[in-house]
Amino acid sequence: MTGSILILAGRRPGAVDALAAAHGVPDKCLVPVAGRAMIAHVLDSAAKATDGPILVSTHHAALLDELVDPVVERLGDRLMIVPAADNLADSVLAAADRAQFPLLITTADNCLLTPETIAQIGREAARLDADAGVALARRTDVLHAHPEGQRRFYEFYDVAVSNCNAYWIGHRGALRAAEAFRGGGQFVKRPIRVLRAFGFVNLLRFRFGLGPIHHVFRRISRRLRIAVVPLLVSDGRTAIDVDDERSLRVTEMLLCPPEGVSRRPSCRGTPAARDAADARRLAAVR
Repeated sequence: MTGSILILAGRRPGAVDALAAAHGVPDKCLVPVAGRAMIAHVLDSAAKATDGPILVSTHHAALLDELVDPVVERLGDRLMIVPAADNLADSVLAAADRAQFPLLITTADNCLLTPETIAQIGREAARLDADAGVALARRTDVLHAHPEGQRRFYEFYDVAVSNCNAYWIGHRGALRAAEAFRGGGQFVKRPIRVLRAFGFVNLLRFRFGLGPIHHVFRRISRRLRIAVVPLLVSDGRTAIDVDDERSLRVTEMLLCPPEGVSRRPSCRGTPAARDAADARRLAAVR
């Protein structure tokens, strides 16, 4: 894709991330996943997906000093740190001042996002003539990737999907879509955020699957006054992010399966040797 990629790596004000605390790192994005800080996996995919700037929105000013990974040196001046705000909307708007468009927004825990999926998101946005888009994976594809990878889905009349934590903003005028996240994301976990962002009728449609997915998004588009579309991606792994120890183990297994399972190219950044106990631990979550 052309344009920029923004990686959201902030934290909730006053909150201590349980995963970061458990692994003894100052920030969740530094938690090791298959031998690398989780954000390094996202940076690696971003570096391959665009020649434009890659921005990281974070409250951790010394992040690059603690991120010891070859991808940092490889990106060089293309990698920019932007101070995060206290909410997602203002963090996106602050970073957008330094971005090129189109802008892909994702999160630091989205370790299974690949350059191929980033390219697919851009193609789908162009095909649907979108101002903005939300990347979603079908439930069948997510469960095929791993039966325990994701447990929450949006149920529409024609399809059940999961959020991939990847958002496409086609031009500066479409940044008004970011206002939907001023109260935070996690719409499946907190329906009140759907109410605040999209109104009561759309809350009902989200909760009870009232209508096909494109019809629901057309209603959201009218409310936001821009064309927001669902961008259905083919790789179900993209909907599996690292939220806790369970999803961390699932992600590690998908990045580098145990012996006897065909390996994917994304394993190249992990250590070559793993002891048998670790392999059994990863296999146990299947």
